[in-house]
Amino acid sequence: MLTRQELQKIARARLQDAEALYQSSRYDGSIYLCGYAIEIGLKYKICKTLRWKDFPPNGSFQGLQSFKTHSLDVLLKLSGAEDKIFWCNGR
Repeated sequence: MLTRQELQKIARARLQDAEALYQSSRYDGSIYLCGYAIEIGLKYKICKTLRWKDFPPNGSFQGLQSFKTHSLDVLLKLSGAEDKIFWCNGR
């Protein structure tokens, strides 16, 4: 079980890793880690929005299967930030 602070720390670390790969012209790895950082960041935002202290472990997802996903679209919707993100993009 990861706390909100741990999720935030992991997301930032993966973004730094992605930047290092980008600087080394390792673009595929950089893109992959950016996606991973976004996923973890959205899970942090979900915890913050729902006032959860931590993100539930796999065994705790009974009835919450929507949260057990790697889909950025689903996680964005669950985070409550979808309107803000799309508003910034002019949608």
